[in-house]
Amino acid sequence: MPEYPTALGASELRTITLLGQDLADDVMGSVGFGELAFWLATQQRPTRGQVRVFEAVLAALADHGFTPTAIATRLTYLSAPDSIQGALAAGLLGGGSRFLGVTEDCGTFLHGVLRDRELPTDDAGWDALALATVRERRAAGAFVPGLGHPVHKEGDPRTPRLLAIAAEEGLVGPHLQLFSAIGRVHHEVLGRTLPLNGAGVCGAALADLGLPIPLLRGFALLARTAGLIGQLAEEMRHPVARQIYDEVEASSMPRSPEPWT
Repeated sequence: MPEYPTALGASELRTITLLGQDLADDVMGSVGFGELAFWLATQQRPTRGQVRVFEAVLAALADHGFTPTAIATRLTYLSAPDSIQGALAAGLLGGGSRFLGVTEDCGTFLHGVLRDRELPTDDAGWDALALATVRERRAAGAFVPGLGHPVHKEGDPRTPRLLAIAAEEGLVGPHLQLFSAIGRVHHEVLGRTLPLNGAGVCGAALADLGLPIPLLRGFALLARTAGLIGQLAEEMRHPVARQIYDEVEASSMPRSPEPWT
């Protein structure tokens, strides 16, 4: 018989193990969900400080109101109230480059800049690296992930708070240092000052925690799952999806077809 080894969950007649622990005796009631999610992804039990930063990220990304992901969830529930999983999936599938994906994009971008590089030892060195990085992105006609916000144009309140929590726990690593430096110097290249957004700082913080870079969007989706459950619960109590649908339907009008160009 083929073998499929795993260090995650396994079940026997009288026991269930998870990450080498007895699920009932060692995990349930003793390990918080955020701690467990971190542990599952890294297969290393996080410290108390790592859990605090990680859960702060999850809180920062959980819900932002009537975003496209939330609207998709509510409208799918309107269409198929018998399919909670479908409504949740609809919202999660909308997590992409414009919503939620910035967390992954920023972490990946910063990690790419830092890979195989001797790290600066002071703020002046970080500022010089950040300046060169922004100039390179500008010359390539590319955006700097994590820079700017459509609403919080004078500063995203999540950013200084997460930076403060990471500092309190001694977990400000190179990704957060480079991200902060970009915030200090980008105006010299772009000619204007933009806020460091919350999704970006979350990506930097997750990368500094040593979480797998290819999974960063997964953690954003984990956070948003809680928010979408909240959206569904509110839709059940105070529905608005029908009104959204009716207003779009009433405002629609025919127009002449146009060929794709």
